[in-house]
Amino acid sequence: MAVEIHCCGGRFFLQIGAIVLLVLFAGMMSGLTLGLMSLSLVDLEVLSKSGTPQDRKYAAKILPVVRRQHLLLCTLLICNAVAMEALPIFLDSVVTAWGAILISVTLILLFGEIIPQSVCTRYGLTVGAIAVPLVRVLIFICFPIAYPISKLLDFLLGHGRVALFRRAELKTLVTLHGNEAGKGGELTHDETTIIAGALELSEKTARDAMTPLSDTFAIDINAKLDKNLMREIMDRGHSRVPVYYKKKTNIIGLILVKNLLMIPPDDKTPVKNVTIRKIPRVPEDMPLYDILNEFQKGHSHMSVVIKQTIIDSISTDTGMLKVRVVIDGGKTSGGTPKALRAPVKPIQRWKSLPENSRSSNRSKRWLRDGSMDVLEINNNPLPVVNEDEEAVGIITMEDVIEELLQEEIFDETDVHEEQ
Repeated sequence: MAVEIHCCGGRFFLQIGAIVLLVLFAGMMSGLTLGLMSLSLVDLEVLSKSGTPQDRKYAAKILPVVRRQHLLLCTLLICNAVAMEALPIFLDSVVTAWGAILISVTLILLFGEIIPQSVCTRYGLTVGAIAVPLVRVLIFICFPIAYPISKLLDFLLGHGRVALFRRAELKTLVTLHGNEAGKGGELTHDETTIIAGALELSEKTARDAMTPLSDTFAIDINAKLDKNLMREIMDRGHSRVPVYYKKKTNIIGLILVKNLLMIPPDDKTPVKNVTIRKIPRVPEDMPLYDILNEFQKGHSHMSVVIKQTIIDSISTDTGMLKVRVVIDGGKTSGGTPKALRAPVKPIQRWKSLPENSRSSNRSKRWLRDGSMDVLEINNNPLPVVNEDEEAVGIITMEDVIEELLQEEIFDETDVHEEQ
């Protein structure tokens, strides 16, 4: 096709100006398509709340536009297509057909794709925030065409969903942000370890953190606090000691070692005569987060771990465990202990609730009355649990915290033993 407009005339420079504007416009649309569409809603939400002051400002401007992703995408692609299709028309009037093809391909590739996309990839947030007013105008202009197409895409592909990380992905992301990964992260080893431990804690149960009953120090309720027992308690270095009745698997309470400070060893005071606190019982498959939430209430920092699973074997009417109550010292004519089956309130368990109801129901799952935390022994029958409710271990708040930190916690006694 012959050249219609020759060089150096007014129309020639008008055509050149139109060509330059079309190339710049196409490049801007291409860059914004990559820059804005690469900004996920999660990234923008994070930047708008915890970024630098400038990033928060930019993210707040971009968020309303990016939320309707398909409408934005259709608008930018329509504008880009119009600019690229119009470019050869203007070029064809000032150069030959082959020249128009070569120049348009070169201009579009270099100034309409490579350079704009490179810039917007690196500075997408800044460029996108600056271009938001123009994008709003273009959305308004292209709305009659872009809106129906975007609704069709919404119907076929669904609305743009927030791409959240799964637990394992988030843990890997945190690890990559640690300074030990060598990728420029600012998180220290301790920070990454604790965050990873918090993410893993929801998958762990009482069985994973408990101390097996065979490794647990406990005392018989009928024992006497003489010098030997008091020395052993002090040598163990525990602040709490479980108390059992008849056999170690029948743990009925605990004593606070600080309550023994004023008891003379020479008096050989029976354990049953000191203050024995009730000890909660948890199934071995109870999540550690549930146990930690209960420990935080202050009723007890130690629990008995039992064999049964969560609430499956709870009595239907009373909501309490069925135990055998033995009157201490009482004998029948045949020489066997007097026994009866009855629900005993001190031995009580609680459910593990769904995530969305844990906060509002936490106060309902532990001992309901804080004034009833002390186990009444005098003239009261002592409970003996059934075999399927026997203790298999002990779990304390320190055990849960160690799982959270993923490191052992050593106190003064532990350090002495290590040395």
